[in-house]
Amino acid sequence: MKLPYILRLADDALIIGQRLGEWTGHGPILEQDIALTNAALDHVGRARSLYQYAAEVFNQLPKEQQLTYFTSMAIQEKIKAGESIDEDTLAYLRDGWDFKNVLLVERPNIDWAYTVARGFFFDAFNFFYFTALSKSTDATIAAVAEKSLKEVTYHLRWSSEWVIRLGDGTDESHEKMQLAINETWPFTGELFVATDYEAAMTAEGVAPNLQQIQTLWTARVNEVLDEATLTLPAAGAWMQQGGKKGIHTEELGYMLTELQFMQRTYPNMQW
Repeated sequence: MKLPYILRLADDALIIGQRLGEWTGHGPILEQDIALTNAALDHVGRARSLYQYAAEVFNQLPKEQQLTYFTSMAIQEKIKAGESIDEDTLAYLRDGWDFKNVLLVERPNIDWAYTVARGFFFDAFNFFYFTALSKSTDATIAAVAEKSLKEVTYHLRWSSEWVIRLGDGTDESHEKMQLAINETWPFTGELFVATDYEAAMTAEGVAPNLQQIQTLWTARVNEVLDEATLTLPAAGAWMQQGGKKGIHTEELGYMLTELQFMQRTYPNMQW
């Protein structure tokens, strides 16, 4: 159960990092362009550490199990050839249905307000999640979480300030920020629905209790939105799910096509 959990953490970081990286060179002002580029690098750096750990766990599995774990023929060929997989294999050669990221992080940027809304909901989750995860019984995961705390604290401050700035700004910025909040909200519920592998990791003290995280997250979200003069959709709204189990939106497929193009077109290339 540990391997899918590590992959879930890594996939979240890689995909949100890729999404934020799409703003590089396209930010509304230079300062914010650089801010999002740095945030993207933070996420990708965390993804790499987690993929390295996931590869270590995977390479210890019996070969028979390795051959059936991922659907990718490219990975299966590497295993048949007696090669070990590494972080690049997990990022560039897995198929979309083997990714376990939440649907929230694969949501397209659309515009600045949507990027801010997606970032705010995810950053608030990460802040409380990694704070708890730094006390994980798994030393490697705890170390990654501890190292990430400074980064996720900055990310949350940045996105919170932009939610307030747009929500409590002009009539137009308020309207756009409220629309982004409304349309992003249905993708937040999955953050707090534990899969079998997450429940197993929580029972072992590896992963935090999602219900406790949700309580803290809800309080922070409401606090920021109140200051931004924004409102949340009605309680009990229907929520999207599936990403943690490999069921994704078409947006992930488009993203992976771009992300994985070089490695799949020119296998084992070196710079």
